Amino acid sequence: MNLGELTEEFTKLGLPAYRARQVFKWLHKLNVNSFSLMSDLPAILRKNLEENYNITSLSIEKKLKSEYDSTIKYLFRLNDGEFIESVLMEYLHGYSICISTQVGCRMGCTFCATGLGGLSRNLSPAEMLAQVQTAAEDTGHRISNIVLMGMGEPLDNFDNVLRFLELVSCEEGLNIGMRHISLSTCGLVDKIEELIPKSPQFTLSVSLHAPNDALRLQTMPINRKWNVDTLLKTCRRYAKSTGRRISFEYAMIKGFNDSDQCAHELGRKLKGMLCHVNLIPVNTVKNSGYNKSTAERQRQFCSVLKGYGITATIRRTLGSDINASCGQLRGSLN
Repeated sequence: MNLGELTEEFTKLGLPAYRARQVFKWLHKLNVNSFSLMSDLPAILRKNLEENYNITSLSIEKKLKSEYDSTIKYLFRLNDGEFIESVLMEYLHGYSICISTQVGCRMGCTFCATGLGGLSRNLSPAEMLAQVQTAAEDTGHRISNIVLMGMGEPLDNFDNVLRFLELVSCEEGLNIGMRHISLSTCGLVDKIEELIPKSPQFTLSVSLHAPNDALRLQTMPINRKWNVDTLLKTCRRYAKSTGRRISFEYAMIKGFNDSDQCAHELGRKLKGMLCHVNLIPVNTVKNSGYNKSTAERQRQFCSVLKGYGITATIRRTLGSDINASCGQLRGSLN
């Protein structure tokens, strides 16, 4: 519930509005997982809440710490026994967490470990929020940035993701501003269109990974429904309407999509758009057959894009020794 809904719920119980604000603070700022711990509430009210309402929480099933950097990967157990992953990363600007939005994924991208097992279910807004809170509680770090790029396709869980964004950015809660949040999608054009009139202030990251349909179809089944040109046309509308720069994710796969020819084709298609290209050395996923491009090839690809006036960077690899890419830890349970 947001604060307004919680206040309405308490009003129905004959309770004053300030009680709702107290409970909201306990849940979102103080991160308690039991009503019995809400010490400024009357004992009878705590008992009543405990009997009639539930606080969503996660348990840490497994925790891996990188020996190379401060990256931490979590495998969380949900209340129904399902598992999801989150990754906490340290940058110069502070701590950022990559969270999951679904248990599994039904998009079927061939370079991603998450989709190998298909989709189990959507996560609730509370389960998304609990990933942020549990990691912060476990480490004692203040998390200032969030990336919705873990397990699942965020726009395939559209309403729950929007409610999570509302809760996590709420001033009375964690108060993480939308400008500090990135949402990654493989390109659900209908949902991107639905976002445009809302003019969201988060960063939209689109997983492109190829400059044309022939290549993209081999790695991303979603391209059968919305091809590259259709996706990029919508992205141009989104950037122009919202005034927000789109980030295109491009996994560099050796000998597949990392040639100068691909770079020039991509440069021509993105030229003039308010965008940024994030080149990602592809993760090693068992049985995928994909290998990451060489560092020199990555730099050359980046240089070609810059020749078209496109801002392009090569993502720094974090947590490589702990399988920090999506789905690999959960997949090891099977």
